Amino acid sequence: MSTALVILAAGKGTRMNSDLPKVLHPIAQVPMLEHAMAAGRSLEPERTIVVAGHGADLVRAAVAEIDETATVVLQEEQLGTGHAVAQAKDALSGFDGDIVVLYGDTPFISADTIERMVAARARADLVVLGFEAADPARYGRLEMRGDTLEKIVEYKDANEEERTITFCNSGLMAGDAKQMLGLLEKVGNDNAAGEYYLTDLPALARAEGLSVTAVSCDEAETLGINSRAELAKADAVFQAKARAELLDLGVTLMAPETVYLAFDTMIGRDTVIEPNVVFGPGVTVESGALIRAFSHLEGCHVSRGAKVGPYARLRPGAELAEDTHIGNFVEIKNAEIAEGAKVNHLSYIGDASVGAATNIGAGTITCNYDGVMKHRTEIGARAFIGSNTMLIAPVKVGHEAMTATGTVVTKNIEDGALALGRAEQQNKPGRARKLMDMLRAKKARLQKGAE
Repeated sequence: MSTALVILAAGKGTRMNSDLPKVLHPIAQVPMLEHAMAAGRSLEPERTIVVAGHGADLVRAAVAEIDETATVVLQEEQLGTGHAVAQAKDALSGFDGDIVVLYGDTPFISADTIERMVAARARADLVVLGFEAADPARYGRLEMRGDTLEKIVEYKDANEEERTITFCNSGLMAGDAKQMLGLLEKVGNDNAAGEYYLTDLPALARAEGLSVTAVSCDEAETLGINSRAELAKADAVFQAKARAELLDLGVTLMAPETVYLAFDTMIGRDTVIEPNVVFGPGVTVESGALIRAFSHLEGCHVSRGAKVGPYARLRPGAELAEDTHIGNFVEIKNAEIAEGAKVNHLSYIGDASVGAATNIGAGTITCNYDGVMKHRTEIGARAFIGSNTMLIAPVKVGHEAMTATGTVVTKNIEDGALALGRAEQQNKPGRARKLMDMLRAKKARLQKGAE
């Protein structure tokens, strides 16, 4: 059976107090909408439709980056969840299969839960996702009779007996596309808010003789985000779960609560992560690496046995081969560091390649930007780059070549050659004392004038 995802992402999120659409606020450094889309991706949907409203242009741009095959439709007026799903009708033209309705501000629904909802369609025409609430509060209640969902009762409409029900509505729903769209046409807005509610579908379906059931998930999966405080709570929930998974996979986190992970961070077992390390999106660390304290990594690949930090920064495009060393206050960007190479101190290596077993001395900089264009530096294998070398790209340094300390490299260095490119030192006897005396006298005159 083909599946289409309809993800509701039109809400303004007034309580966020932000110009950014609510679903684009990040959890683990990616928009919360991306979490929902990733969970639904496990179904290999034939179509993915995101219903946008507030900040639709921003949502459309974000969706294109996440999944270029997804369609964004506009809900010009926010008239309720039923109205939102109905906006997907044209995008579902010719589709013959099931709809799964997700929410862009409910990021923790698991792929397993969505798959169980789809599986439940084998025994029911309409499937609702519910959860046992520790504190049902003002959630809508799911009134069950055996496996049959009789109706969804909103808290404000529930009687005392119905309010004792702890099985609550998450809002997620799955069913045949044509049936659901047909039922949506019958949803009214005779309520205090004047809105069209998706929660009316179960009762309408039952009235037409269709079968309705509910699938249960853990309450933690249904956490919705409506405020900055809830956003922070959601990020903390993600971090705690992600850290626990890494520990179970054999990764050592020396101070787990200080390690910050991104949505897609991948780390191999027997890797050691020291305290206060931040992983941005797009990081893969292979087994047996060491990431030392206060390092920041994003968009990079770290191979087996590599050592990074402390206080290192790996930016997008950094590719570290096995047994490389990247030391304190070193920044690597869009550069390949070959096996066994070392960049140990206070250096910037950008838009470059560094050969195997090469040593980069402290204070080395690849001067890659001319104000308009970026240029590459290529350094061969087993080279030795002296401290405080400036490599003015584009430039090539050959295998087993060497640069003297303080050299400014402006042209290629052949294999095995030594490059010296610094101004000749001149010593002026007695000039230091004379200069200092002159400066002190000038300072004294300035101070006296100020009085």
